[in-house]
Amino acid sequence: MTGLGAVFRPQLPPERLRALAQLADESGLQELWLWEDCFLEGGISAASAALAWTERLRVGVGLLPVPLRNVAVAAMEAATLERMFPGRSVLGVGHGVQSWMGQVGARAESPVTLLREYLDALRALLRGERLTTDGRYVRLDGVALDWPPAEAVRILAGATGPRSLRLSGEAADGTILTAATAPEGVRRARRLIDEGREAAGRTDPHHVVVYLHTATGPDAAARLRAEMEASGEDPPPEHGVAGDADAVAEAVQRLAEAGADTVVLQPTADEPDPEAFIRFAARDVRPLVP
Repeated sequence: MTGLGAVFRPQLPPERLRALAQLADESGLQELWLWEDCFLEGGISAASAALAWTERLRVGVGLLPVPLRNVAVAAMEAATLERMFPGRSVLGVGHGVQSWMGQVGARAESPVTLLREYLDALRALLRGERLTTDGRYVRLDGVALDWPPAEAVRILAGATGPRSLRLSGEAADGTILTAATAPEGVRRARRLIDEGREAAGRTDPHHVVVYLHTATGPDAAARLRAEMEASGEDPPPEHGVAGDADAVAEAVQRLAEAGADTVVLQPTADEPDPEAFIRFAARDVRPLVP
């Protein structure tokens, strides 16, 4: 079955999260995803609260920008979430938006090198290993978690370019693709991920999560078009869906057929009724997605 989720966008104030997370849980939505976009809301603090307020909902953080977080801190956070809420948290890490990283004095000269070192160290720490490493960016001296998770924690990497996608296949447990990724882009990403997996000799499952620009309601097409035009990308992305549950489910299915394991519906930043969007995803779209 294709996983289905929705994004709680950080353009909403943090105090809205409790009601929306509980609604997602009660409505039967599988996953709620949060973003750590600068300078809006903290991903781990928001995820911890959402998990505490709900019973069965999986909560994803997609993603944590690695230049901002020491890998030992990220490992402690991930392990704590897993031990408190077993099997209900999903953690994504990535380069971060480079202009934001520059604003805070954390921009790496080689983002791919940083991400590779970070993924290797983070996954080792979460396996309970004691780690000493002296990399270009990640340096640890006999670091081990006192409270490692009882079960393996799945670490996903946000990736877009060929080098990052191959790296994700080599060193991550899954990949997060942006909402600008059309079905053919998912197929291309899968090919590059598989190249990385083959190079690393990996045969374990690799979970691909894809965001999908989604709008519904009488002004859906206009809001979606405005969102695309305001994306800052040149040319603006064309991939997204505006319409009723049938239209959205068809778009989700196209991504699934291209290789997505989970599709996360991404509302527009000006979504007028976030509660209705959550209900729409859970009650209208989910039953139509095999």
